[in-house]
Amino acid sequence: MKKPFLNDDFLLQTETAQQLYHEFAKQMPIIDYHCHLPPDQIAEDRQFENITQIWLYGDHYKWRAMRTNGVNERYVTGDASDWEKFEKWAETVPQTVRNPLYHWTHLELQRYFGITEVLNKDSARRIYDACNEKLRTPEYSVKNLLLKMQVKVVCTTDDPADSLEYHQAIAAQPFGVQILPTFRPDKAMSPENVTAYNSYLDKLGTAADVTIATYDDLLEALRRRHDFFHAQGCRLSDHGLERLYASDYSAEQVANAFAQVRGGQKLNQEDTEALKSELLLELARMDHARGWTQQFHVGALRNNNARMLRQLGPDTGWDSIGDFPQGRALSTFLDRLDSSDQLAKTILYNLNPADNELMATMIGNFQDGTVAGKVQWGSSWWFLDQKDGMEKQINALSNMGLISKFVGMLTDSRSFLSYPRHEYFRRVLCNLLGNDVENGELPDDMELLGGIVENICYYNAKQYFGFDAVAQAAPTAASGEYMKV
Repeated sequence: MKKPFLNDDFLLQTETAQQLYHEFAKQMPIIDYHCHLPPDQIAEDRQFENITQIWLYGDHYKWRAMRTNGVNERYVTGDASDWEKFEKWAETVPQTVRNPLYHWTHLELQRYFGITEVLNKDSARRIYDACNEKLRTPEYSVKNLLLKMQVKVVCTTDDPADSLEYHQAIAAQPFGVQILPTFRPDKAMSPENVTAYNSYLDKLGTAADVTIATYDDLLEALRRRHDFFHAQGCRLSDHGLERLYASDYSAEQVANAFAQVRGGQKLNQEDTEALKSELLLELARMDHARGWTQQFHVGALRNNNARMLRQLGPDTGWDSIGDFPQGRALSTFLDRLDSSDQLAKTILYNLNPADNELMATMIGNFQDGTVAGKVQWGSSWWFLDQKDGMEKQINALSNMGLISKFVGMLTDSRSFLSYPRHEYFRRVLCNLLGNDVENGELPDDMELLGGIVENICYYNAKQYFGFDAVAQAAPTAASGEYMKV
């Protein structure tokens, strides 16, 4: 018997899977510990005028699909009207079958707007108008959208030089969701473009009230900003790297390399590696000293299309999976920190699926019994953030680690409509466990398996990150539902 598209038991192939999802996973709140939501829009409680603005602006997943479907760039990132852009996306959606975008699109229409009609060229105008009518009501301000999806914590991604003024504004008027910054020092570790690097160091120095002339000055500036972020509730760092850096170097080499680049000279490969290796190690030590969790996203080959990079800039849909070697440097880096007992809680994310088993086994090398799942292999990231990628990640982690201690899903998104991705993950998880029960590979023990599901969906992350302690130090959030007046 054919099942209706996207029905209540979507992705749940067995009765056990359905029970696990509906009785245990579905009601769990959300901790979104890594995303790219703009904090200014949260502080201002932005009200979007139409669904194009909240759905298509900044979403390079959709942009890539539209380009592949032959849509002119004018309707993707260009000067076409919001309706014209939506219409082109609606025409593209039917061509995305078996791409996660097809599921995400219709999940988001259902969960946020109650729209069960399939999006295509014929339904585009009806759906556009219906969504826009709701988006203009107070219930659809960004704060209320977060509350609607039972989000408890959001960790944004922020540069060390950021003033965090919007986080301060949010904290001053709590609304029931913790919005916390994440320390992302990628620009401080990017000396390859000498002009851009020096310009950034000037900006960082101004923010830290430090004149950055030497490598020690850079460390002092970063420490001050690290302290400032901590005072604003930050408890995580994040690094977007092709790979980890762990070369051999001397203090003199690093100091000389920094002086060279600060003087406007381009570094050779060896000195670049030395500077990055030393700086990454120092940043990790700062995280450990503050009790933070450090995250490493590795393996993206970015900005492949030079012409479009010049035209549109980075993060506009021209990145792919890279094939960088990961194991040796990752092992050396973690071991250097562990050898001096300065390894913070750590989450590793790989973009190349060939590294799945590498990551699943690497994390086991540095568990020390102080924290359950101290070193984590993070959820499927970016191009792997789909049913097949999630299943492979869950299976590899189950085979080689403890899936029961996994801190679960995140959105890694720039969209306020992306939270059904947590539901998607939860359905995939419950389906895998349910199939195991039906096949006699796991006992039919709902107390055991239901508890594990709830932990992966919410409680593991709640305990691991310790955001409750941050909340206790902040003003008490208003009770009840938030509603802008």
